[in-house]
Amino acid sequence: MKKNFVIFPALALGLASVAFGQAATPTKIGIIKVADAIQETKDGQKASAALNARFGPRKADFDKRQTEIQSMQEQLRKGGATLSEERQAKLKEDIDTSTKRLNRDTEDAQTELDQEQNKVMQELGAKMMEIVIKYGTDNGYAVIVDVSNPQTPILWAASGIDITNDIVKLYDAKYGVATTTSAAPPAAPANHGATAPAKPAAAPGIRPPAAPPATKK
Repeated sequence: MKKNFVIFPALALGLASVAFGQAATPTKIGIIKVADAIQETKDGQKASAALNARFGPRKADFDKRQTEIQSMQEQLRKGGATLSEERQAKLKEDIDTSTKRLNRDTEDAQTELDQEQNKVMQELGAKMMEIVIKYGTDNGYAVIVDVSNPQTPILWAASGIDITNDIVKLYDAKYGVATTTSAAPPAAPANHGATAPAKPAAAPGIRPPAAPPATKK
C-alpha cells in the first residue's frame, strides 16, 4: 500500500576491486531494478503475504466506513428539500465527524505500513547488496546501476544488460525464505527497459479518503 518509494535511488556500484589482479580494467555495465528484485525474491513474496494478512482487514474496514459516509452524503443530497433543518444539521455533523476519524485512522495505518515496508526493504536490501557486489566482481562488471528510481539519468538501456533476474535467483539460492517480522510490498510488474521503471506499490493501498463534497444549502 503508497506511499510509493524506492530503496536505493540511482545506486551505482563502482566495483574497483574487480580490476585488482587483472590485466585489463573491466568495462561491462549492468542495470538492476533493486526494488523489483527484492519484491520478487521468496523472502519478499513471503513478506508481502504477511503484510496483506495484517493490513487487509483494516483496509476492508476503512472501505466499509467510507461507503457509510458516502451513503450519508447521498441521503443529505437527496433529502435537502424534505429533511428538517435539525436532521440536515445532524447528518452534516455525522459526516464531518466520521470523515475526520476515518482520515486519522487511515493516516495512522499508512504510517505504520510505510515503517514496516521500509524496515523489511532495508533488511532484504542489505542481503541483496552482498549478492550484487559478488555478482559484479565475479562477472567483470565495472558499474551496476539501479534503475528502480525514475529519476535515474538513463534514457534507455538494452534488456540484455539487465541483471535483475540473475540477482533474484542468486539471492534465493543463498538465503531461501528467511523469517521476517515485517512485510514488503507486492511485486511490481517487470519492466525490462530503463525508462520509467515501476515503483513498488504500497499494499494493500491504504490511503485517506477524499474530503466529502460540500453540500448545497
